[in-house]
Amino acid sequence: MPEHVYLPVGEWRLWNQFALRGPGFPASGVLRLAPAGLAEDADKFDPGTPLSGADWAAFEESFGEAAVRTASILQEIAASARFQAAVAWQNRAVLTTGIAPFLAWEPSAAGRTSMPRQREELVAHYWQRFCVKNDTIGFFGPVGWGSWDLSRRGVVVEPGTGVTAESTVYFASWGIDALAKAIGADPALREWIAPRRVSFVRVVDGRVPLPGRPPQDVPPLMADLLPRCDGVRLPADLAAETGASLPEVLAALEEMTRRRWITWRFEVPADTHPERHLRRALERIGDPERRRHALGMLDVLEHGRDRVAAAGYDAAELSAAFAALEADFVALTDTTAQREKGGKTAPCRALVYSDTRRSATARIGTAVLDELTPLALCLTAARWMTNRFAEVLGGRIREAYDRVRARQGEVDLGSLWFECLPAPHAESIADSDRVQAELRRRWARIIDAAPGARRVRLRSADIADRVLAEFDEPGAGWHQSRYISPDVLIVADDADAVERGEFDLVLGELHVAMNTVGASLFVSQHPAREELMAETDTDFPGARVMPMLPKEQPPRWSARSRPALVRPEDYFVGMVDYTADPHRPRTVMSADVRVCERGERLVAVLPDGAEFPLLDVFGNAMTNRVMDRFTLRLDGDHSPRVTIDNMVVSRETWRFAAADLDFAGDKSEARRFVRTRQWRAGQELPRFVFVVSATEPRPFFVDFDSPVYVGIFLKAVRRLARKDPTARFTVSEMLPDPEQAWLTDDEGHKYTSELRFVAVDQSEAPR
Repeated sequence: MPEHVYLPVGEWRLWNQFALRGPGFPASGVLRLAPAGLAEDADKFDPGTPLSGADWAAFEESFGEAAVRTASILQEIAASARFQAAVAWQNRAVLTTGIAPFLAWEPSAAGRTSMPRQREELVAHYWQRFCVKNDTIGFFGPVGWGSWDLSRRGVVVEPGTGVTAESTVYFASWGIDALAKAIGADPALREWIAPRRVSFVRVVDGRVPLPGRPPQDVPPLMADLLPRCDGVRLPADLAAETGASLPEVLAALEEMTRRRWITWRFEVPADTHPERHLRRALERIGDPERRRHALGMLDVLEHGRDRVAAAGYDAAELSAAFAALEADFVALTDTTAQREKGGKTAPCRALVYSDTRRSATARIGTAVLDELTPLALCLTAARWMTNRFAEVLGGRIREAYDRVRARQGEVDLGSLWFECLPAPHAESIADSDRVQAELRRRWARIIDAAPGARRVRLRSADIADRVLAEFDEPGAGWHQSRYISPDVLIVADDADAVERGEFDLVLGELHVAMNTVGASLFVSQHPAREELMAETDTDFPGARVMPMLPKEQPPRWSARSRPALVRPEDYFVGMVDYTADPHRPRTVMSADVRVCERGERLVAVLPDGAEFPLLDVFGNAMTNRVMDRFTLRLDGDHSPRVTIDNMVVSRETWRFAAADLDFAGDKSEARRFVRTRQWRAGQELPRFVFVVSATEPRPFFVDFDSPVYVGIFLKAVRRLARKDPTARFTVSEMLPDPEQAWLTDDEGHKYTSELRFVAVDQSEAPR
């Protein structure tokens, strides 16, 4: 690997390592559901003409025959072990309620009534996700890895053996938390649980000031105990240090718990393996019998997890293992074992989840790097966006600081944090809206698309000066904003085409102010974690200050997405949530961090005297406001495909009113298919698209040559129109499409994929 990789222009370094994201099933799988010749036959009927007569009757007959063949293909898919195992991980009840009766049904034209068609669509819906969605979960969305190799020109795929190299089953943090709570409910264990001071609580002049409440007087013993409650010392340790008796200490701790100054329970840090932390805590129980009982409860769940892991692709055994694990969990905790799906639930709804490493790896050479100038221009604009947001939010936080200082004199970080809630500030969403709108206006001037244009082609040499005039400036945000994680897709028939220069690039999502490859779900699947840590050391030779993050925050945040590339020299600050290991050095409470002025800047001063820019401790909350805000998509119901050099930086996109597709409710499946084909031709939509609708949980794939995918599309349109007749859905061209895949396995099967790079700003202004 090269020592460092830089983009052709600008001040951006790329990590040598990148994630290779792609599904676990070949892309050709979805193409099987488009009956040969049926789309061409449907297109013989002119728009507006009655669908009747002999020609129509013949088409209806051929449509019915094709539908039966497709149903048989879907049954073949549904019967496969890997498909059923993937569904079991997603929602095992579907295997019984949907898959089993579908497999027991004998396909026929007359027998394709409403329920069998729904089950066809159920299988097809899962299938599109498993075949063409570049997700990262389980063996059906394995984590792949690649690296730069500038000694070569093209792309080299080393397929390894099979699709996946390694798979691990992990506990979701909420399940281990529930077990810890159940174990800790035994009053006899209190003396074996280390109490911890709440992050924003401290003693000041014999009183405890709390945000939004009058200060409370502190009795002498509590004043002596409170600073010592660090989540490490047991009550017996506290008694020895203060000279009080153990009963006196226990009584004082009970009172401080009632006042909400401390937490006194088995706490499990946020980690990929939360059960290991709980085991260490339980091993500190001094009573042998109670220790054995508590560890036995954890043993039960670990055995259940191991049984799930051992099930492999055996869907029946997987389902039985899940059921047994959940039954044991309910018996141990008296808590439901499955959380309801919804906006208020974080991603990990089950007790366990699986992450997997892809066997195939890739090496990318100079041919791709040389074409990344458009990416550098986009990154420069994204840096401008984070600078503006930091500037605005910095002013808001400064106003909050002035208010707190006027009330209480010295400002601690905990008090300032509460003054700014909801974090990072009550006006932050509106502020990010305004910054994004200005970004789009500036890019619209650069793109300068003619009204109604379908394609806009630009040369970076022609627009670079305008981009720099609009956006170029050194990075001046929070430390996390130095990272941007772009998804880049290669449009090529195979890896050899890249070597010949017969390829294009597509810019997918641009994840702003974050290093997504540093998330736990990626790091845990890397074969050499130290290589990723070395990249982090290059970016930050010194210590960082990082806010402690909640274990879960709907709808996206969970233990899988937490930052995992944390070094011993980095500091953690508990703002409100406390999710770090209390034994970890350099872990501090927000109440113990002073906020001070250094000229025009505000800094956070830690107890050991270390200073950091204040925005760094607000960094994750700020990233949440801008992470998905970068877009070059133009306003309106149509946005053209924008290509700079050989990179598509914005796919062509359309917005339609659901109510305008009046044919969506036609009773005839054949007529719906023909009318959809006519509508699609009238709108000049490509064959393969992704659709986003407010009533669907995530974007879904549509092949307009496939009746079953047309059926899924129209069902989503009907659902949206029922919810809101004025609602609109979004259609985006799929680029690359399923036929343009270069990533292969050891059997030659092709997979859709994207490269998740990590770009690091090298232009940072003095902090």
